[in-house]
Amino acid sequence: MADSPRWITEADVVRLIDLGDAIEALSRGLLEEAAGSARNMEKTAAHWGKSSNMHAIGAVFEGANVFGTKTWGNTPEGGSTPLLILWDATSAKLCAIIEARALGQMRTGAMSAIATRWMSAEDADDFAIIGSGKQALTQVAAVAAVRRLRRIRVFSPTRAKRIAFAEKLRSAFPGSEIRMADDAARATEGTSIITLITRARKPVITAAMVARGAHVNAAGAITKERREFSQDLFARAPLVAVDTLPATHELSAEFIDWYDGTRGGDWSPVQTISAIVAAARPRPAGTDLSLFKPMGMGLSDVALGIEILRRAQASGTGRALPHPGFANPRISISAKEETAA
Repeated sequence: MADSPRWITEADVVRLIDLGDAIEALSRGLLEEAAGSARNMEKTAAHWGKSSNMHAIGAVFEGANVFGTKTWGNTPEGGSTPLLILWDATSAKLCAIIEARALGQMRTGAMSAIATRWMSAEDADDFAIIGSGKQALTQVAAVAAVRRLRRIRVFSPTRAKRIAFAEKLRSAFPGSEIRMADDAARATEGTSIITLITRARKPVITAAMVARGAHVNAAGAITKERREFSQDLFARAPLVAVDTLPATHELSAEFIDWYDGTRGGDWSPVQTISAIVAAARPRPAGTDLSLFKPMGMGLSDVALGIEILRRAQASGTGRALPHPGFANPRISISAKEETAA
């Protein structure tokens, strides 16, 4: 890594990397995880007030000689400002500070794309998106990057929002038929790929709403109070994968209820997406239903951050920063403090 640290803005990020680049960078990162040369740091969090919280995640990539952390917070009064910080893994010197909102949207979408590439049927072309929030458009684009979508169906609870979102999709994907549905059952009926990206606290879909052979990306419920799908999906899913097992163990109510509850603590059927990517095996023939649960992990952010930094260094993008300095702490008490004492 270059000697001079860089501040890389949101505008720099979107100039340097697009969703297709993000999918490939994350795929490489997952291969490194499977090979043991990249390791994830699981999420840690603190909470205060009614709904304020802060988070930190990270990873180390030995091959790239980089380690990094992403940290952010949420409060009712303001939006999040995530920052990804990268360091040299040999010298521990600062390499970059990257504004990470767009990066986070791309890595979340890229993870769903990779799961869809390896876990859905190769001819899957009828897609349902449940949810129309800030992550929804990237989720659709991610699936469209790995499957040629004949039809895209949209459902979210608020009619005005789903109409507006459908219009965005018509502009973004003119080659696909865009349909709106009045409920989740109509949206998912007969579809071959379903992505859930909601803030639901009760299941939005049940097994009866999912066609045989479908693939489901359950991307929205990443805290214990949320649930997007009912437990009967597991009974039909011989192919189940997650991005990170520890976070799923800790925070996914859907998986905890099934594997700790119904299965008595047996999580052996659950694979990691990195293992699936490394094996390079397509979806087994005759699979009734496949299910992917991305919780979000630092390895994904750092994988994209490494590629962004590489491109920034090659193009001279970003603002050069001085290296953080070092100073000895003052251990003597000043005269003013002595007088006050």
